Amino acid sequence: MLEVVSLEEARSLVRTRFARLNDVCEDIPFDQAAGRVLAEDIVAAEGVPPFDRSTVDGFAVCAADTFGCSDALPALLALAGEVEMGQDVQTSVDPGTCMRIPTGGKVPAGADAVVMLEYCEEYGDGTIGVARAAAPGDGIVFENDDIAPGSVLIREGSLLQSHHVGTLASLGRTACRVHARPTVGIISTGDEIVDVAATPVASQMRDVNTPLLASAVEACGAQTMRFPIVPDDFDELLATVREALATCDMVLVSGGSSAGQKDNTARVLGQLGELLFHGIAVKPGKPTMCASIDGTPAFGLPGHPVAAYFMFLELVAPLLAPATALSLPLPATLTQGLPSNHGRTELVPVRLERAEEGLRAVPIRSKSGLISQLCAADGYIEIDRNAEGLAAGAPVHVRPFLAQRPGASLQ
Repeated sequence: MLEVVSLEEARSLVRTRFARLNDVCEDIPFDQAAGRVLAEDIVAAEGVPPFDRSTVDGFAVCAADTFGCSDALPALLALAGEVEMGQDVQTSVDPGTCMRIPTGGKVPAGADAVVMLEYCEEYGDGTIGVARAAAPGDGIVFENDDIAPGSVLIREGSLLQSHHVGTLASLGRTACRVHARPTVGIISTGDEIVDVAATPVASQMRDVNTPLLASAVEACGAQTMRFPIVPDDFDELLATVREALATCDMVLVSGGSSAGQKDNTARVLGQLGELLFHGIAVKPGKPTMCASIDGTPAFGLPGHPVAAYFMFLELVAPLLAPATALSLPLPATLTQGLPSNHGRTELVPVRLERAEEGLRAVPIRSKSGLISQLCAADGYIEIDRNAEGLAAGAPVHVRPFLAQRPGASLQ
């Protein structure tokens, strides 16, 4: 029999013992930063834009010269010149004059607005007719409007995306400091497990957990090292785990985690290090275990893919990706009642639907261990171990699955 801990205790133990997993950092070129976790605040050393810039093609004017103008009574202004892209502007705009300016051009001194080309007419004699009044600031992005010097633009712990790379480029940052990508060793074990490319015979099953966990690890910004499938043999599993520990920052073993005669994972992890727990009061995922082996985290995950994935999300993902890089829970309303087993936290996959009152969470129930149930789900909810279930209409918080843009697949 397993001596189980609560899910809260398991989370706390893992977080406390392995909090420094992401302490190793490295500097990388900014254009390779997408998908990495930032290890520093990005502070603007300079402002953007560095000058007052036109947002439209048109004419730079003194706004007061246009007050009261219309199609019937245009304001007549003398054309004083033209702003060239990328060039400094030597001519200023005085009252009664204007300058032609392209989008992105530097607004000349004296001008406090830009009138769009569509509202202006050239008469061919150096005179411009303006048919729409402009207020001060119209058509202009002022110096430092986009980015103020000294402002924090990207916070430490952010999962960098393409638009962050663009921000770094705008600041002239050619490199940034990121958390090093931990290497996670993945081992599937079991006499019945065969490679994905193989055709199962008799009671064999394809190895779902290795590709499932590998993709989950990579979605957290880490990298993987996959090991060959290990049969239910203590010595072979021991040797494989030792090999993984020599080259990896974390080890995930799936299968062999129950209390049966051939379930060797706990014996191997216990022999190599300190077994922190074996068994969690959670459904699915009860036989999950965790060990510290010379400071390296090693997890024994259930063989059932759904249980293995949920335990990865609950215990492993927060170690690999800081909380700011993970999707925040989405508030929703439960569409139907859910009975639950008293004494065990239950994790239930749900599909999200839009409604006038907000998001609705539709439970997806099926027999234990069926990976296909996750294909129809957007995330999952947690039912507290001290609750006997949730009623229809209950407020819930849906935790999106990894690498999923919240709401992207909503009907």
